[in-house]
Amino acid sequence: MTHLTLSLITVVYNRAATIERTIRSVLEQTYPHIEYIVVDGASTDGTRNILSQYQSHITHLISEKDEGVYDAINKGIRIATGDVIGILHADDRFAHYDVISDIMNHLINHSDTDCLFGDVALVKKEQPEKIIRYFSSSIFHPNRFRLGIMPAHPTFYCRKKYFDQHGLYRTDLDIAGDFDLLLRFLGIHRLRYHYLPKLMVVMDIGGKSTGGITSTLQINRENRQVLREHGIPSSYFHLYSRYLIKIREFF
Repeated sequence: MTHLTLSLITVVYNRAATIERTIRSVLEQTYPHIEYIVVDGASTDGTRNILSQYQSHITHLISEKDEGVYDAINKGIRIATGDVIGILHADDRFAHYDVISDIMNHLINHSDTDCLFGDVALVKKEQPEKIIRYFSSSIFHPNRFRLGIMPAHPTFYCRKKYFDQHGLYRTDLDIAGDFDLLLRFLGIHRLRYHYLPKLMVVMDIGGKSTGGITSTLQINRENRQVLREHGIPSSYFHLYSRYLIKIREFF
């Protein structure tokens, strides 16, 4: 096979301040075979005006109300025609021009890799060049799901056929839909994964999963629910103990 097509999905709602930066980081990628899907939740802040300016560069643009971020992602996956699915949220951007090339070339050259992931850097909006937390997916192993440890979801790229086989994101979870999907794909169905030791995505702190103590409590409640539903033994002691492992992300 000479190439694979990536279906890259961006979901957005009222992100007029950041969506153009996200789109431009996609357009700057050197990999040529990208189907770009943008799902807007009927934004009211000027986001749709920005999207219209880039519509010729967007393969599919949906703008309608949704039932939350996971519902919006699922809309994108359902219309995707590419060989591989990836997600880039509206507060995120690629760390360099060759991120997609690195990902897709590995998948092209390694047919035994079902999915891969890498690293994420978190920054403050007012200091976008200063990394304050570095999330390396190297700490991941399927046995660590019981601690709430998963790969960096913004760097997760997977062959589309596995979404068809194993299902999409759960929409009944507010903040742990990505944890559930990664647990199903990597922990339950044991897809063959590869860790690419590279910085792939830079994201702003302050989203649902990085929003302080409230989001931390909710993440752990939902993670425990997911683990219990999949029959994986865990406890709040296990889930909160992961922060002792993850503290190195700040150094």
